[in-house]
Amino acid sequence: MRSIALAAAFLPALVAPVFAGETPWQEVTPGVKLRLVSTGVVKPDGKTLFGLEIDMPENTKTYWRVPGETGFPTELDFSASRGVSAGKILWPHPIVDLSSGYLDFAYFGPTLLPIELTVADKTAEVDISALLGICSDICIPAQASFTLPAADASPDRPNSLRIKQAVAEAPIPWVDGPAPIGKVEFIKDEQTLAVSLATDDIDPGSIIVATDSGEPLFGMPQKSPQANLVLLPILAKTENIDLTGQDVQLSFMTGMGAFELRRTVGAEPANE
Repeated sequence: MRSIALAAAFLPALVAPVFAGETPWQEVTPGVKLRLVSTGVVKPDGKTLFGLEIDMPENTKTYWRVPGETGFPTELDFSASRGVSAGKILWPHPIVDLSSGYLDFAYFGPTLLPIELTVADKTAEVDISALLGICSDICIPAQASFTLPAADASPDRPNSLRIKQAVAEAPIPWVDGPAPIGKVEFIKDEQTLAVSLATDDIDPGSIIVATDSGEPLFGMPQKSPQANLVLLPILAKTENIDLTGQDVQLSFMTGMGAFELRRTVGAEPANE
């Protein structure tokens, strides 16, 4: 993955005071500000939803969990929280960005990254430190910290709606009906994944393949002479890569929204 020059040192973390349903905005770089918002509701199973809101110009971007050839993804630290046992970003399906001449998976302009937390009870206090890459002409690491209670006496309905809309943009596991993706095979000589499509409902150009570690990085889907087959080349190829037997996650768009599923990579049949 290409290294990028960071234009500034990490900005000092600022702790925002508690404010029902949302924290005050924090400017992390000129023209870019962050805040934490919440639904204010803790479900019986201890799950609750928050959102990291990023207000930035339309030509400025931040990154998906696998950033691509530049940048780095948002990282959240919950360790200073009280009563929080788990937390994760529910990543919306990203934009495939080739504008810089490199392949990036990104979000442009105003963005809300939904966060699912598991808390002990309604008295939990959420303390999140966020580190993310913000890029326009240059890339800057931005850092900020926020504190909010897990539950509010009066739930924040506007923020709850906005967070749930962002959650709806995150791929969900495909569980109903025949799987739209069949075999995933590794063509070692070409350092390429071959993905078999079992339906025409998928937008082939929307397919993103990633390992759990994010390495190696796969390029844009390419058409194959064989019907219902999509090829994704490995970028920064090396002779030592062999993905046979590894699990990969495939994210893709359909007319019903974004979905994901996992496949174990097989070897290309010897007679092909």
